[in-house]
Amino acid sequence: MKRAVFPGSFDPITLGHYDIIERGLGLFDEIIIAIGVNADKKYMFSLDDRKAFIEKAFEGERKIKVMTYSGLTIDFCQEQDASFILRGLRNPADFEFEKAIAHTNRKLSLIETVFLLTSSGKSYISSSIVRDVIRNNGDYTSLVPDTVRI
Repeated sequence: MKRAVFPGSFDPITLGHYDIIERGLGLFDEIIIAIGVNADKKYMFSLDDRKAFIEKAFEGERKIKVMTYSGLTIDFCQEQDASFILRGLRNPADFEFEKAIAHTNRKLSLIETVFLLTSSGKSYISSSIVRDVIRNNGDYTSLVPDTVRI
């Protein structure tokens, strides 16, 4: 079974994330959407809310599991018997950042990282932009799945 972990904070999940996950379904038998927990980070949405947004967005999709984890992503992958990490790339800066992480993960384990380019119509969307729009009372609804509502 080809199992991939798609890690992130998903604060909140965006249509860019959704795009990568949907397209990844054609490549993998199972995708674990892994919500990372970092005690030093301040989130806009609670862990329960972030998990619920994702679970509702992919309700009925049997190839997707939503889980939380802390620590190294490669350790979580090994615990879940996942051979791949799925990551999305929006721009060259994402590539440089993600490349360093992928090389480090590969040095520490046998986990392969698979990169998908975000669809062009969604490449500008990031969780930080969505949070900024929300903080300033803007209309964020065209940037996130319908399940993200505050």
